[in-house]
Amino acid sequence: MKINGNEVRPGNVIEHKGGLWAAVKVGHVKPGKGGAFAQIELKNLIDGTKLNERFRSSETVERVRLEQNDYQFLYAEGEMLVFMDNESYEQIELHLDFVGERAQFLQDGMIVTVESHEGRPIGISLPDQVTLEVTETEPTIKGQTASSSYKPALMDNGVRVMVPPFITVGERIIVDTNEITYVRRAD
Repeated sequence: MKINGNEVRPGNVIEHKGGLWAAVKVGHVKPGKGGAFAQIELKNLIDGTKLNERFRSSETVERVRLEQNDYQFLYAEGEMLVFMDNESYEQIELHLDFVGERAQFLQDGMIVTVESHEGRPIGISLPDQVTLEVTETEPTIKGQTASSSYKPALMDNGVRVMVPPFITVGERIIVDTNEITYVRRAD
């Protein structure tokens, strides 16, 4: 779908210079002389390189729509992670590096969203919060709960998270997968 260069918004994916680029930042500039233009910071979805481009309102760019499908995480096999489409039961394998450091939050049966373009996976979204169990933390010292100090805790998936002093071993807590921070106790 063709759109004018000044209609690109952050998060849009466009086809430019033979590659797929996501708009990260968009700024509209109206200089004293000449016509207005959009200054756009683009990030390549394949190799992660960045590029700054200027698009005038008269220029058109090709906006790309990504297919989003929900997949269920099945298991890890070496460096590969196996996911299954819940509708077609088709399985895909994604490399551990593709998911990145958030792969440690994957749990059996977890539903993730995989974005793809022409059948090729480009991005993956995990749930924003997961429930984990505390396996190791320092004991609470009487009188310490009045301060707002946090203590380190080891989760059952090997991730270290700073938790409030009242959290003890064996408790289940909710952790933000984007910031890797404590949110609250699990119900």
